[in-house]
Amino acid sequence: MATARANWKGFIKFGEVACSVGLYTAVSTSERIAFNTLNRATGNRVKREFVDSETGNPVERDDQVKGYEIENGDFIVLEPEEIAAAVPESNKTLTIETFIPCSEIEDVYFDKPYYLAPDKMGADAFVLLRDGMRKAKVAALARTVLFRRLRTVLIRPHGSGLIGTTLNFDYEVRSAEQAFEDLPEVKVEGEMLDLAQHIIATKTGEFDPRTMDDRYDAALAALVKAKIEGKPLPKRKTKAPAKTSDLLAALRESAGVKSAAKPKAKQKPGTSSATRRRATKPACKHKAA
Repeated sequence: MATARANWKGFIKFGEVACSVGLYTAVSTSERIAFNTLNRATGNRVKREFVDSETGNPVERDDQVKGYEIENGDFIVLEPEEIAAAVPESNKTLTIETFIPCSEIEDVYFDKPYYLAPDKMGADAFVLLRDGMRKAKVAALARTVLFRRLRTVLIRPHGSGLIGTTLNFDYEVRSAEQAFEDLPEVKVEGEMLDLAQHIIATKTGEFDPRTMDDRYDAALAALVKAKIEGKPLPKRKTKAPAKTSDLLAALRESAGVKSAAKPKAKQKPGTSSATRRRATKPACKHKAA
């Protein structure tokens, strides 16, 4: 973290012990392909401009204010100084309120991850907190003002440092019951469940983030490269349509299990196998006289 720039600097406090830390972005999208919007006729970049929705006239930055709609088209205006006064005051301290088992918080509450690294002066207390949590197999819940909002941060040991993940507020997380309320009750057992377990067992592996390729970004990069070099544009590979089959057949195919043999057709009474072979044999051709 010596060359990285901290997004936030402050302290972690647990009990009466405190150490200075820096908060660093753990995830960045800066390496993705980015485009500018151009005027097709001139090739020049276009710029975004705010205009009055009724008059159509441009509105300068100093004349733009926040507004909250209370009725259709009726707003109350919030001045910048009023908003600033409502923002919680930051004391630059991540105050740990409680320690919890690492698995207690559902992933749906996870927002953004940040690395937490110590200042040189607070390394001893930082290591004490990190190793203590690791040995107890717990995470910490702390609160502080981050980016003008009071946030709850989940802090966990991560490598030689800590990782702090901001948590979504409860009102932001939608109920899972609404998503699953129309899910029919289906009981799966017998061969189908055995085949599913077999497929899972044969595909069990380990998580390797290096295998997570961004095909969309790679395709855009190939397109840009072809345009620059004047080469034919890459074409999308068409996939063969998926086979339509029932669930049990798809499971058997995935597991490499042959389907059960089809029962033989019933023989008509009074018809022997030899008779059937003669009936289906092509007639002999007569030689020309």
